[in-house]
Amino acid sequence: MTNLLIGPFNLYDLAALGLLVLCWLGIGWTTEHPPANRPSVGVLMEGYRREWMRQLVTRQPRIFDSAMMDGLRQSTTFFASTALIAIGGGLALIGNPERLSDLANEFALDQGPNVLWEARILTAVLFGANAFLKFVWSHRLFSYAAIAMAAVPNDITDPLAYPRADQAARLAINAAKSFNRGLRSVYFALASLAWLLGPAALAAAALFTTVMLWRREFASTARQALLENPPS
Repeated sequence: MTNLLIGPFNLYDLAALGLLVLCWLGIGWTTEHPPANRPSVGVLMEGYRREWMRQLVTRQPRIFDSAMMDGLRQSTTFFASTALIAIGGGLALIGNPERLSDLANEFALDQGPNVLWEARILTAVLFGANAFLKFVWSHRLFSYAAIAMAAVPNDITDPLAYPRADQAARLAINAAKSFNRGLRSVYFALASLAWLLGPAALAAAALFTTVMLWRREFASTARQALLENPPS
């Protein structure tokens, strides 16, 4: 490996990092743009969200809907806070990489110069930062959706009732997409930590995470449940 160095990195490190990014982008695209004959869980949930807003029009009172929206916003707040804490911890480690080197010596982890350790931690921090931004935007979109829901007329004969319900549904769908993107970034941030063990571990973690996410979206019991009596 010593004859394949590019600065502080070697080709195996760069290849594993490239695979990680490729898997992250690939599973995200596949999940959001699945084949028409095999929709993902995320795409199936879009239909349920639209049906939710259609049912909202005739539901009185709408306490259940407000409680649901409040729960979704609380979830995004929790994950955004967690991501921000993780970012702070990662930046603290980057500021003192010698501690990581000492830990590597103690546990016989893959060795390398300090800049390589910093790059490994920075990769996880960048995924965490992307997750934080996605969660914050998701929270904002859920707030927009809640306002749009409140603007849906109580009178079902009002010509604006169902169009406004559709607007609320689209906002909720976009909020869910942003939330799912944030979750994927969290998964791959955790996978990127395997780089501390070396490029082979990083590549294995990237592939494992991709397969896990694919199974949950396309071959899970949750997906099978959603396929039963889907909304029209």
